[in-house]
Amino acid sequence: MSMSIYGRNPAKELLNTEKQILQAFVEQGTNPDLISELKGKHISFTLLDKQEFKKRFQGNHQGIVLEVEDYQTISLEEFLPTLDLSKNPLVLLLDGITDPHNLGAIIRSAEAGGVAGVIIPKNRSASINATVVKVSSGAIEYMKIVEVTNLRNTIEKMKKQGFWTVGTDLQATKSHHEIDVTVPLVLVIGSEGKGMSRLLKETVDYNVKIEMAGTINSLNASVSAGILIFDILRKKRS
Repeated sequence: MSMSIYGRNPAKELLNTEKQILQAFVEQGTNPDLISELKGKHISFTLLDKQEFKKRFQGNHQGIVLEVEDYQTISLEEFLPTLDLSKNPLVLLLDGITDPHNLGAIIRSAEAGGVAGVIIPKNRSASINATVVKVSSGAIEYMKIVEVTNLRNTIEKMKKQGFWTVGTDLQATKSHHEIDVTVPLVLVIGSEGKGMSRLLKETVDYNVKIEMAGTINSLNASVSAGILIFDILRKKRS
């Protein structure tokens, strides 16, 4: 199976990797730099006039579309040996993020914030599709995406590996400022509407809430993830 990747940034990042590009389509009069890269890598491409391109590809394509093989996730067993626990890695575990825009935005923040990998469940989750790739703005090319069948079991396995596991819950008594960053961490981000499942709240070592000053007491999942990732990064660097 294959997917169509739209946009300049995802295309530029793809061209910087070894990922196989099956075919490329470029709107005439656009993206001369990317055309040059396609030629340099000996990747065949088709030039289409503006009308034909618009008819064939809907959405914000920015004049370039690459056809690539479906993105491959890895298993937890493949992922764990890649981690250096002495460096106190941060891993994200996503509980029911079903909006591909949110998933793509979380992956983008995760890559920028130095996250070692993102764990998603096989069910009750957005799959890695063209929308996720585009919203990640190329970050997905550098992020390990781990797919698992059972999130609770995964948390237990991570604990046995030496990770501390932290959930996010509006009713938590601990502030996110109290997260201990001197240990390997698994940070659990709940779904857009329901938050973390009760079972996961009870399985993690502790839960935290983001301190807020306004009237609205909930945040979009990708915004919450971004706040927590960069607060952890800040504390690690200080």
